[in-house]
Amino acid sequence: MDPFTCGWCGLTVSAATPAGAPRGHCPSCLHARHATDCHGRMTPIAIAVLPTGDWMVIHRCVRCDELTTEPVGADDNQLVLMRMAVRPLAQPPFPLEAFGSL
Repeated sequence: MDPFTCGWCGLTVSAATPAGAPRGHCPSCLHARHATDCHGRMTPIAIAVLPTGDWMVIHRCVRCDELTTEPVGADDNQLVLMRMAVRPLAQPPFPLEAFGSL
């Protein structure tokens, strides 16, 4: 597997994770390239946690809006992962003042 250059941050990325699994996103900024004919940039938008406890990065293509998931790698940027994981708590889709009247 050939390394690739991240289209967002410019990092040269190994095409395999430290565990040897294929890698589809940059471990630094977590952006990816859409693997379909679209070839748009995939922006990381959220984290999903599977029933097994494994984390997945959810990407949205900036060109066609398709959503995809990819497993988190052991060398993925932990700060970026945590920022995405806590974003719903930091920016809820409702006013926090509503809890004051409960």
